[in-house]
Amino acid sequence: MTINRRALLAAGAGAGLLTACGSNTGRGDDAGAGPRLSQWYHQYGETGTEQAVERYAAAYKKAKVDVQWRPGNYDQQTAAALLTDSGPDVFEGGPTLDQIQGGQVVDLTDLLDGVKDDFNAAVLTPKTYDGRIWGIPQVIDMQLLYYRKSLLSDAGVEPPDTLDALVDAAGRLTTKKIKGLFLGNDGGVGVLGGTPLYAAGLQLVTEDGKVGFDDPAAARTLAKLHQLYADRSLLLGAPADWSDPSAFLQGLTAMQWSGLWALPQVQKELGDDFGVLPFPKDGSGAPSVPVGAYGAAVSARSNHRAAAKAFVKWLWVERTDYQEDFALSYGFHIPARLSLAKKADKLKTGAAAEAVRLTTEHGYAQPLLWTPAGQTAYQDALSRIIRSGANPESELRAVVRKVSAELDRVRKKP
Repeated sequence: MTINRRALLAAGAGAGLLTACGSNTGRGDDAGAGPRLSQWYHQYGETGTEQAVERYAAAYKKAKVDVQWRPGNYDQQTAAALLTDSGPDVFEGGPTLDQIQGGQVVDLTDLLDGVKDDFNAAVLTPKTYDGRIWGIPQVIDMQLLYYRKSLLSDAGVEPPDTLDALVDAAGRLTTKKIKGLFLGNDGGVGVLGGTPLYAAGLQLVTEDGKVGFDDPAAARTLAKLHQLYADRSLLLGAPADWSDPSAFLQGLTAMQWSGLWALPQVQKELGDDFGVLPFPKDGSGAPSVPVGAYGAAVSARSNHRAAAKAFVKWLWVERTDYQEDFALSYGFHIPARLSLAKKADKLKTGAAAEAVRLTTEHGYAQPLLWTPAGQTAYQDALSRIIRSGANPESELRAVVRKVSAELDRVRKKP
């Protein structure tokens, strides 16, 4: 099974560790060709992506760049490889807080001199730690709510702009033949993550490293997600999960939470009979749009760190033509550069242009300090709240304690 860029946005990575080195370690030198660099990518699902990155690498003349396409659990492969001398020189990754604090990746701050403000802040911030930049965002994926215009019109339902309106609309759109809303086969547990909290005006982690949802508004918002589940207005058990728009296209649901990658297929099959929305605000909050982006990073164990940095700058800072090509020619994504997203023809009109606007105005990414331990505690509680009707206040109190202890732990690391 291939891994699409959309996996960046789904909560909880799977387990499984593969051998972390290939036959080409990228540690040798070719006479006259500069150093030999090994560059790792996870296995994208979009046709043509592998050939594209190999073409970019071949165009670089200051080093011989060997692209390695890595199937399987890429993030765990990379984490293991960075602890060895046979890992990549350049790789796509978070990078993670552990990798940064452990000195496993190289400081790339200087690569963005003069262009830092052109990178979308939502995806650059999680690659920034202690005022330094540790990864260069490559491309943005985002999630949004698709709705069928004709179905809403027939039911006299306006596109929902608040969470209360979403709950009401889902109920009114549900009939014997169709459900009002699809948030995934688990009722939204896996995909929504912190999105409802941001819609309530909260955060997962504050800028000063504290729990960002120790607030009564969090419980009120999550209770509304259970109401959707209890009202039976959610589609459950669809043939394909939230990342695939087939449930929406087959008329199984009037509204579906999915990703920007689905837009070309939706447009092809439905024409103008659809619209896109952010996750609607709740209370005094604001609309919420989850975004994610792998970043190009350099291993601290590379024997060619300067050459690796130079290549990363060439590809992900200087070659804006390749950056736009990577985002929009293989699947459908938003360039990480604001200027590229603004001028790309495919993003100038219709739902695509609206998606770019929503990302720019309301995009958020999981913060760097939102560690797997904190995420697991929150996701487990979210599952109990949505699916079992557990008390949101008591569930969140326990999560706040666990996440606070985890944040104290990571802040104490060097």
